[in-house]
Amino acid sequence: MIRLALLAVSFLSLSVPAASAQVSVIGGGIARDCYEAALYAKVSTQEGEKICTKAIEAEMMKTENRAATYTNRGVLRMRAGKYEAALADYGVAKNLRPDLGAVWLNEGAAHIFLKDFDSALVSLDKAIELNSQELYAAYYNRAIARENTGDLAGAYADFQKCVELNPEFERAKWQLTRFTVSN
Repeated sequence: MIRLALLAVSFLSLSVPAASAQVSVIGGGIARDCYEAALYAKVSTQEGEKICTKAIEAEMMKTENRAATYTNRGVLRMRAGKYEAALADYGVAKNLRPDLGAVWLNEGAAHIFLKDFDSALVSLDKAIELNSQELYAAYYNRAIARENTGDLAGAYADFQKCVELNPEFERAKWQLTRFTVSN
């Protein structure tokens, strides 16, 4: 049996590390501007949110693009610390397209910021099941949630999977250094 333990400082005494988010790619017009605001952060989160709201209210879109636009506005709201508003946007996006992994990934991240780790696990399990585009981020976020619910073995395994999927993701590599593994 392999046992896992955290090194020196308990993770729970540290602040929750930043969860990873994912923006959704969509077509042109104002919705494209919303996507770029969420992805590139060339405008303030407040301005980006306004662009996304304008796209939602004024632009004709396919269902997938509307769901992506709600997801992108949710990402911007999450960056601004408006987690409940972000969750509302993710809820609309899930109703429109429940098969979009990015929605579930971002919803899980919002729950992590709210320290609702059990809800985060539900969302992140779904993101992984749907093979979210940024799958490494879903595993990273799920590791954070697992660790905060006391599942150290699951957290360690998810941090390992994250590094396997994205060997350049330094935050996940650092997370692994906090564990000791013994037989």
